[in-house]
Amino acid sequence: MLNQFAYLCRMETNRQKKIGALLQKDLVDILQGEIRKNAIANLVISVSKVYVTSDLSMATVHLSIFPQEKAAETLAAIKTNTPLIKHDLAQRVKLQLRKVPNLSFRIDDSLDYIEKIDRALSGEENPIANPDLLERRKKS
Repeated sequence: MLNQFAYLCRMETNRQKKIGALLQKDLVDILQGEIRKNAIANLVISVSKVYVTSDLSMATVHLSIFPQEKAAETLAAIKTNTPLIKHDLAQRVKLQLRKVPNLSFRIDDSLDYIEKIDRALSGEENPIANPDLLERRKKS
């Protein structure tokens, strides 16, 4: 866990950013193509960010899934089909990359976090007006 946190905190090189953008574009096409092919209604998947490790062996893919109620189920289905997704991705990027990184999929919760901050700032869940909303500090 600490290893993943450390690699996310480091600055990405231009090469990592370019490969991440390439993978992001192709993963969007693959995932949305599967939704259309399987005629799944009322499901939207977007790839919000792809982080690539410095040795280009691992790519962490952050997904935004709408509606939120189907997020866990959809993520589980995507994780079970990761080898097929990687194969499709390899067919698309075979001229740009020598080796396709291993894929790790995660739910992107940044929109929920932003919404929570907006509610707090607008006064709906203002911790100053209602101190019970704040977590209590634990004595050590």
